[in-house]
Amino acid sequence: MPPPTALLDANVLYPAGLRDLLLRLADRYLYAPLWSADIHEEWMRSLLADRPDIPAGALERTRAIMDEHFPGAVVTGYAALAASLDLPDPGDAHVLAAAIEGGANTIVTRNLRHFPSERLAPRRLTAQHPDIFIAALFDADRDAVLMAVRGHRAALRNPPRSPEEHVAALERLDLTRTAALLRPHLGSI
Repeated sequence: MPPPTALLDANVLYPAGLRDLLLRLADRYLYAPLWSADIHEEWMRSLLADRPDIPAGALERTRAIMDEHFPGAVVTGYAALAASLDLPDPGDAHVLAAAIEGGANTIVTRNLRHFPSERLAPRRLTAQHPDIFIAALFDADRDAVLMAVRGHRAALRNPPRSPEEHVAALERLDLTRTAALLRPHLGSI
């Protein structure tokens, strides 16, 4: 059975810690990630608004690495569909359109109210908070998730984090259920 396909909304690609964890989980083939050029532009614009000290070129490199590492992730050809979609926030129509065009099962977003289930269900789509999404991946393949989290923690060297500090940092990213699932496995991360 192929892994689920999930469109990652801009608000889960920034902050960087959440983006990195989600991409490490995709790298373990726990799901197939999707995004679009519009979604890239949105997360990069938000990050630069909050952190003008970060060079735009650094974000462009991150974008290029993501697109190169996951060559099937970039969804195109959804603009006409976006114009016909009705959501509480019309600015999110491009996200739903990219999910539909890309064949996603799920939209991973922190703005669930922008994607009401009654608008997604006819398209066989759901919207999930990243905490619920990651917890479901943990339930499906605990060992692969633990390896991804271990890699995520190991990549942080300035300063390095203990397993306890790393789980606490994930909790601060509003991944409370994920943190609770990880705590009994600190020796593995």
